[in-house]
Amino acid sequence: MEFRYLDVVQHKLEGIKERQRRPLEQAVRQMKEVLRRDGMIHVFGTGHSHLLAEELFYRAGGLACIRPILIESLMLHESATEASRLEREPDTAASFMKEQPLKEGDMVIVVSTSGRNPVPIDVALLSREAGAVVLSVSSHQYADTMHSRHESGLFLKETADTALDNESAPGDAALTHRALDTGFGPTSTIIGAALLHSVIAETIDQLAETGHRLPLLQSGNVDGADAHNAELITRYRDRNELLR
Repeated sequence: MEFRYLDVVQHKLEGIKERQRRPLEQAVRQMKEVLRRDGMIHVFGTGHSHLLAEELFYRAGGLACIRPILIESLMLHESATEASRLEREPDTAASFMKEQPLKEGDMVIVVSTSGRNPVPIDVALLSREAGAVVLSVSSHQYADTMHSRHESGLFLKETADTALDNESAPGDAALTHRALDTGFGPTSTIIGAALLHSVIAETIDQLAETGHRLPLLQSGNVDGADAHNAELITRYRDRNELLR
């Protein structure tokens, strides 16, 4: 057995720190400023990209100030085909972004592997209009091989303050086989998660060096964590309805 997929993921992760050092460092600087000002970090994605919003939220060892923007009609559990259709509609984002508790100085992380559909792009644009700094995660190769579906012609990476590249191939299929006419083995989730966790972990490291008190959650399976986490939940529940 070769387990070629693991080889592909390992190859993508090797050297990614150097290939993307500039945007990674910029993202850390921006996130540090958000945390110094006691801002919130909102995370949005459609389809499978919404998994990264849930990945960062309410995590042991993660930041309590992270809030996912979960729009069920744009996820997959209600209707996968309808979610895909809505992601392409130009007015969809405005309908739910007006309800988001964004404040100037917050950060919004927008995840979209293709980066070409209207909803993620509009979320980024509307977030910047609200005074938030936007960090995107997408495959930058799409911009070289596809056209944008947004009326502006822009891709997500072009609407963000900082753009990380999940380095996925167009179609998000890392493997091929001579007996198949369709690629397989998506990598966007695992690489995207690694990039975002690396930004958060480096931000925590750097702020800890300065003595900044960080709102870090503990695992609920560790004795004593409940009381620790309860204080953080009380602190952020007015800014994050999912903590109520």
